Amino acid sequence: MYKVKVFITLRENVLDPQGTAVESALHSMSFEAVRDVRIGKYMELTIEKTDQDIDDAVKEMCERLLANTVIEDYRYEIEEVVAL
Repeated sequence: MYKVKVFITLRENVLDPQGTAVESALHSMSFEAVRDVRIGKYMELTIEKTDQDIDDAVKEMCERLLANTVIEDYRYEIEEVVAL
């Protein structure tokens, strides 16, 4: 079994209105030191071992469904775990 952590973020050149709103809210709460907020997504997948290479499988999942590769970047971490 594998535990896969997927991190998806907007590309640097894409405006992040949700991040801007959170930054403004933090400033209004007296957290003036905050200079930039970018909002992203985090997912954890538990995947059974198969004949398919896990790295290839996760990359395909990200590119076909989990991330909009036109405006988002993704990275992932794969950890082998003991099945329960």
